[in-house]
Amino acid sequence: MPDRLPFALHLYQFGTRAATPLASRLLAQRLKRGKEHPERLAERRGAASLPRPPGPLIWVHSASVGEMLAVVPLVHRIRTQEFAVLVTSGTVTSAALAEQRLPDSVIHQFVPLDAPSFVTRFLDHWQPDLALFVESDLWPNLILTAAQRKIPLILVNGRVSERSFNRWQRIPSTIGALLTCFDLCLAQSAADSQRFLRLGAPRISSTGNLKLDVPAPPVDQPTLHRFDALIGLRAVIAAASTHAGEETVMVAAHRQLSANHPTLLTVIAPRHPGRGPAIAEIAQAAGLNVGLRSRGDLPKRDIDIYVADTLGELGLVYRIAPIVFMGGSLASHGGQNPIEAVRLGAAVLHGPHIWNFAEIYETLDHAHGAELVADEKDLTTRLGAWLADPKARSKVSEAAAQAVEKLSGALERTLAALDPYLLQLRLEQRHRNVAVKLSENRRP
Repeated sequence: MPDRLPFALHLYQFGTRAATPLASRLLAQRLKRGKEHPERLAERRGAASLPRPPGPLIWVHSASVGEMLAVVPLVHRIRTQEFAVLVTSGTVTSAALAEQRLPDSVIHQFVPLDAPSFVTRFLDHWQPDLALFVESDLWPNLILTAAQRKIPLILVNGRVSERSFNRWQRIPSTIGALLTCFDLCLAQSAADSQRFLRLGAPRISSTGNLKLDVPAPPVDQPTLHRFDALIGLRAVIAAASTHAGEETVMVAAHRQLSANHPTLLTVIAPRHPGRGPAIAEIAQAAGLNVGLRSRGDLPKRDIDIYVADTLGELGLVYRIAPIVFMGGSLASHGGQNPIEAVRLGAAVLHGPHIWNFAEIYETLDHAHGAELVADEKDLTTRLGAWLADPKARSKVSEAAAQAVEKLSGALERTLAALDPYLLQLRLEQRHRNVAVKLSENRRP
């Protein structure tokens, strides 16, 4: 915790305190847009919906789906050491993912809005003994209040993109004051470590990218068997985690490719499932037959475009499609994580806008384990080449698997870095237990 806060942080604290009465209006607007859970709005005000478990509690904060996926294996490993774990996140989709992927014994709550009174209420209830913040979701009131309470803070899987670094350099004292609150910063790469160092983080270690250790996503086996039977020998391509504009590109590619592959099935899994009906309209306007997963449709023979507009089913998509275009990369959104697709044997294509996963894609591209496509024409050409040449496609997926295997190990390195903190919690709990027993024995 810095001795003196910069003026910008004092101003932020004053502004968020003054704006607290507007929280209800903000939450109501977000609720209308489907960005809040209607039955859990109180959590956003710091009010817990569950009791605090006894013993040491480790709090893991992940902003959204990507960060949540990265730390699921870490949470599992911490939980096996018999620590209670609280996971917070800020989006409805990440909450759904937490329900699907986290152990039943792990508590999930929505992170409170970053207003002083909400943060205080949250920390008063949960009283975490250790806090792990994932990547770069740095909320000032949350961090400063936790540091004031002497809760050890560790940044795990820390990442600073070049864009974020340039932005943070405009307010060096502010970001420096926040990073000083962290006992330890575990960065994804040497480049991230250097950026954190230049921004003022006091203790830094490069442990690798947890997203490279993410296991293959699960699948409902009966559903997979049913899809396999319906698809049969049809050629299948997929676009995963797409954003607006990319679905139009995939529909256009399908129309061209179907001339040589008349039974082609194209699966589109949008980043935001609520856009499913709009994507269906795009495909229908192109004269194609569409099925929506959210409506219970199945990829039958007459379906050209199948929209997988449900949560938690990328494991199904990657298992039925040997070729996957990763979305957010032709649209300028920084790309999506390709590791799950690679682990399930898919050959991966991506656009040029991949700054969120630059190191991963650079490694895959260098190993010929993925290919860059610049635009719609390039994407259609590469899809057609891989559809016509399964051996070439298999070489790409095999090269990708080997590259990912070489880069793995971040989970073990992260756990090793956390081990001294976990050991300290065990010792403190043991001392408390001994003190309780001595107190009980002294009673008449």
